[in-house]
Amino acid sequence: MIKKLLTLSLAGLSWLALAGPFQSQQQLADFTGQSQWFFAVESNLLPEPGRFSARIEVYNGSNHALPAGERDWAWYFHSIRKIDTTQSQGLQLEHVQGDLHRIRPTSEFAGLAAGDSIALRFTSAPWIISYSDWMPRAFMVSGSLAPSIFANTDSETFHDFVRPMTEPEQLLRNFGDGDQFQTMTPERRFANNSNNPSSTPLNASQLQQRIIPQPVQLQHRRGHTSFGPHWQLQARGALAQEADYLTEQLSQYFGQPLSSAPNSPQIELQLDSSLPNLKPEGYQLSIERQRIRITGYDEAGVFYGIQSLLALLPVQSAAEVTLPQLSMLDYPRFSWRGMHYDMARNFHGLEVTLRLIEQMGRYKLNKLHLHLTEDEGWRLEIPGLPELTEIGANRCFDLTEQQCLLTQLGTGPFSDGTGNGYYSREDFIQILRHAKKHHIEVIPEIDMPGHARAAIKAMEARYQRLQATGQPEEARRFLLSEADDRSEYLTVQNYNDNSINVCLDSSYAFIDKVMYELQQMYREAGLRLRVFHMGGDEVGAGSWQGAPACQQLMAEPLNGVAGVGDLKPYFINRVAQLANQRGLAMAAWEDGLMADSTRPFRREQFDNSEVIVNAWDNIWEWGYGDRAYRFANEGYQVVQSAGTNLYFDHPQDVHPEERGYYWAARYTDTEKVFFYRPDHLYSNAEYTRDGTPITDLEALLGRALPELEKPDNMLGIQGQVWTETIRTAEQLEPMIYPRLIALAERAWHRAEWEPNKQSAPARLSWQQFLQRLTSVEFPRLAQTGAGHYMPPPGAIREQGNIRANHAWPAIRIEYSLDQGQSWQQYQQPLQHDGDVWLRGRSLSDQRSRIIRL
Repeated sequence: MIKKLLTLSLAGLSWLALAGPFQSQQQLADFTGQSQWFFAVESNLLPEPGRFSARIEVYNGSNHALPAGERDWAWYFHSIRKIDTTQSQGLQLEHVQGDLHRIRPTSEFAGLAAGDSIALRFTSAPWIISYSDWMPRAFMVSGSLAPSIFANTDSETFHDFVRPMTEPEQLLRNFGDGDQFQTMTPERRFANNSNNPSSTPLNASQLQQRIIPQPVQLQHRRGHTSFGPHWQLQARGALAQEADYLTEQLSQYFGQPLSSAPNSPQIELQLDSSLPNLKPEGYQLSIERQRIRITGYDEAGVFYGIQSLLALLPVQSAAEVTLPQLSMLDYPRFSWRGMHYDMARNFHGLEVTLRLIEQMGRYKLNKLHLHLTEDEGWRLEIPGLPELTEIGANRCFDLTEQQCLLTQLGTGPFSDGTGNGYYSREDFIQILRHAKKHHIEVIPEIDMPGHARAAIKAMEARYQRLQATGQPEEARRFLLSEADDRSEYLTVQNYNDNSINVCLDSSYAFIDKVMYELQQMYREAGLRLRVFHMGGDEVGAGSWQGAPACQQLMAEPLNGVAGVGDLKPYFINRVAQLANQRGLAMAAWEDGLMADSTRPFRREQFDNSEVIVNAWDNIWEWGYGDRAYRFANEGYQVVQSAGTNLYFDHPQDVHPEERGYYWAARYTDTEKVFFYRPDHLYSNAEYTRDGTPITDLEALLGRALPELEKPDNMLGIQGQVWTETIRTAEQLEPMIYPRLIALAERAWHRAEWEPNKQSAPARLSWQQFLQRLTSVEFPRLAQTGAGHYMPPPGAIREQGNIRANHAWPAIRIEYSLDQGQSWQQYQQPLQHDGDVWLRGRSLSDQRSRIIRL
């Protein structure tokens, strides 16, 4: 694009006039290294609802001046809000693609002298009320020099490049009846913590037996059992995998192998699906003085019985430990207990994925929905299509996109930036085998026809490569786009070129190729691919209207495609047929299977044995929150994936320093996940997006709500983590944990207090869950190397004293009187007139966000 602009301009200007301001790479590096770039929110409370004003500040701290006039240089930056073309102070700000924007000088630019600064103001929509809405790694390009990042933005610490957000106009949104969600201050949190009644703490024995997720029945016996490496494990061949897993876990715990001596006390693993009250994936666990028996309905049941046994062990290992004698009957509430993980927006590596699988297995979750492809990245090696990962898994600065995708989401201009990478074929097979070991089914998602930009651009690069070598037929074989497509659309994520052309046969050849290679990977892992997730969500309105292939298809008589409105069902049917031919069930996000805003496509049009729907869009005032019931009643299998309660990429508190988007809910903390009530869908309608309490959902919507007529079609629930704002593995895990643990509790255990979350039993259940979480589960997470989140403390100045408290048990409060240079444990009210910093610290040595009083 820059080269094109230069070519057009050189006709009337000399090369010297348009030359870049820097003569060497070092001069450019000096400018970006010594200058500073800042984003600043000015107001979210503009007269026009749903808009905000902001500015970009650039301070020239170098010895190099930017000359006046139009020159061959540009600044690039990431903004999740699309900014319309803006001219100010001789600079033109314009949108490039996705979140990438550019600022370049015009003939009216007066220059930027050394030591001077410039501020470029703009407005956009809807709001920016979180630091994580701003992306790092703004950079500069100049002439033919390599790009250079503004040094202060090459950081994951937001305060390095975002001005403070402290004023009401920066923190509150102008929409509805006004933002009812007030920013959480230390004082408000202190009051909330004080108003939450705490229950009598569990004693040591009760805490040991309050495992997560809670079992169906637990009966105590008198006495205890001494358990250690002197025990022997017995299992039949059908349970060899489970036996190996338990042997490995106990050997690591005790630091030595289990005994093989005769007459040792025994752990027995066995199968018996005929036991009364036992259900699929269920188990019975019996602990006696000389025998521990785990009897599973199936192999998965034995594995979950093992997890319950391991959960009874103390956190710290010893030569011998004491277990209570008991019997446990347990089975899951739902057959689908899932976790969705998007590593396509930002790739975090193999290690964190394997660790996620281990934690899912520990808490009896059994479906890992891997979001493998997106606009911003294709994350799985596909043999025969190397461009998918060579280009589609790599973001950098290449406007032609022949070497990489356009940089997005704060990656910056270089391939070694955050978020780049992919699973090799061997990596993915390792993931599948690891998941199999933990009784987890991996559901691969290839998102299409929208959200497919990485694949589209990769196949365009493949086309160019093969065309250049004289192979035009092969070049077109997997092409997903037409060069002369004049369709105009803009997606929610601000792309205008991310929809697969659904009228090209080559698109379906590509899809079938990917399905085939996925099946081969599953076979090599000793598994069978059962479900293919096709995404289907958020297709840009206007896609295909200007596509010649689609005009031709619509001109053909009696093919079921009379207009653009028929193209989405045409695509879905063809993908479903490809999946069905391969013996696969199909899954999709809800909006991919909606005929209109209220009616799903007829289930009968799909021949697949199962069509699974992730029902996610439950912003209550929009009127979509009943879709889970509508799909189930229509005959689809439904996984509740509610954005308001089960999206783990949302902030965990109402505060600008909390990471995450907030389109579905202003915040989603662990308590909201714990109190999600899947059997009483409408009970979860508590607040609108602006924080107004919902007291009568039907009155809010002005229509009756359907009841669930076919409960057998409700497969279960699933947590989601999308990773636009999550660039590193270190940022990922605190967004997942402990919300995943609360998810596991609800997916496995149907509580007697449901749906009344305000009842005394419900509050007691929550307090006991928290005690187990902070005292036992947090240290166990730390032992695996996983990080986790916890809320900061509350604090207040009162009569000359500083008082602090915390919402969660077993969290120490620490304070600093020297701005974090040193920390001391808070034990009683402090007397201090100056600034005080406070934070929480868990038994696993994780620290909360710091608050300042």
